[in-house]
Amino acid sequence: MNLRLLTHHTAPLLLAAWMPLAAWANPSWLTADGRPLPAAHEAVRWLNEAAADGLEPADYGAQHLSDALAAAAARGLDAASAVALDQELTQAVERYLYELHGGRIDPARLNERYDHSRRPQPDLRAALQTALADGQIQQARDAAIPRVPMYPALRALLAHYRALGAHPAWAQPLPALPGRKLTPGQPWEGLGVLAERLVALGDLPPQPTGEPPAASAPAQYTPVLVEAATAFQRRHGLEADGVLGATTLAALNVPPAARAEQIALQMERLRWTPVLQGPRMIAVNVPEYRLRAYEYAGGRITLRLSMAVIVGKALDTRTPLFDEDMQSIEFSPYWNIPPSIARGETVPRLRRDPGYLARQGMEFVSAAGVSTDTTPEMLGAVVAGQARIRQRPGPLNALGDIKFVLPNNDNIYLHHTSAPTLFGRSRRDLSHGCVRVGEPVALAQFVLQDDPTWTVERIRAAMAQPKPVFVRLPHPVPVIITHITVVVQDGRPHFYGDLYGHDRKLASLLRQHSAKPYDAVRAGSAAGVIGPK
Repeated sequence: MNLRLLTHHTAPLLLAAWMPLAAWANPSWLTADGRPLPAAHEAVRWLNEAAADGLEPADYGAQHLSDALAAAAARGLDAASAVALDQELTQAVERYLYELHGGRIDPARLNERYDHSRRPQPDLRAALQTALADGQIQQARDAAIPRVPMYPALRALLAHYRALGAHPAWAQPLPALPGRKLTPGQPWEGLGVLAERLVALGDLPPQPTGEPPAASAPAQYTPVLVEAATAFQRRHGLEADGVLGATTLAALNVPPAARAEQIALQMERLRWTPVLQGPRMIAVNVPEYRLRAYEYAGGRITLRLSMAVIVGKALDTRTPLFDEDMQSIEFSPYWNIPPSIARGETVPRLRRDPGYLARQGMEFVSAAGVSTDTTPEMLGAVVAGQARIRQRPGPLNALGDIKFVLPNNDNIYLHHTSAPTLFGRSRRDLSHGCVRVGEPVALAQFVLQDDPTWTVERIRAAMAQPKPVFVRLPHPVPVIITHITVVVQDGRPHFYGDLYGHDRKLASLLRQHSAKPYDAVRAGSAAGVIGPK
């Protein structure tokens, strides 16, 4: 038996240099007579149960290895076959450990630019070898489990939603609504099934008698059901008004199996996500339209701040996903209109309406200085990149009264806005790519807390200045922009729409990753080793 496991995809940023097959001299998983040790059975159990972590057992040849161990246990193996099986099992387990820890897909393939040097990278091969030598095989898996706070909650949630897949409440879709929406007090033939689903999802308390909700279906859309539907809407990023419209009905009709896949995708994302290493961190979750600020002390991560944000438009000006350090704040900033916006929007508007420049508090800046004359020559200079347009500080300024600066190639930063009423909308992909923050004073307090002279009063005064005030942070604060569509809060799952289609693309890449059957990727090439594609 001459078996080898060749992976066709992996996360190249997270893999160590893989050991050639010839480097193994003595079997680690088998006895001298070629029978499996307890550690071998334990490791293959991991592979067979890989789905519990959103992975694919077939990617590691779990069934094949189970059969091979059973055959070896029954009759033993000769030396050559024992070494071949031992090598194959080692490669399968190493691949599993690295993918459990660091994921199966390089996030750069999704244009997600994260600095993996921020995240500790354990030597999982060494951990496996040490665990085998110590007879404590579980230690190797423990070293690979992602150390992200939400990961265990998502793992439990994945099992729960997979179990819900057999629930009778989803045996058939909910019927059409009466008219375009269901409002409190209206009758509807789907109320019984609606109640069943809301009970199963935890939004509606079960019947005191234990009787299925459908057996005592209400004749009308009662206040109790309205309250439960409102809770469901809130957990799914919908307008939480208790009215069942087309969007809420569509969310209610999503089967648990689809939610389970969505959860598994987020577990893959968490494997890439840089974790908090310093004393503070800011995370922006795009599909949730939410910013959170964390502190890390004494081995614990504490949420200090949570606020609504506005992000880039899904159709054409998406907010990029990356991590970078916030290094400074600019109070009462100028808005230097990005060249693409100036050419595509501002210049055409000024050609139609030259007075727009003065009404918006804008001005031209060029090598000749600052000008407010809207001439064809100046507009041509802007288009040619020889001049720029900026908006002066003040109540009309698109950045509001504060800008949080983090260097990046996309000119993305966090800032306030001159239109704070937009934070009241349930869908907030409204910007040109930057992130507008709903509570700028609180965020400024958080990032400036190392300097006690920056009181709330001083922050507000700086925001009201007629010209910019620059402040460099004494300690840069890491900022990460993510696209997580399942979030666990207070023990309850919250699902959000795939705003930029990243989940859809990730699911496609994972299907490609697992497309080749195990038999097609194992042995056949003497040079084959596990490693980057």
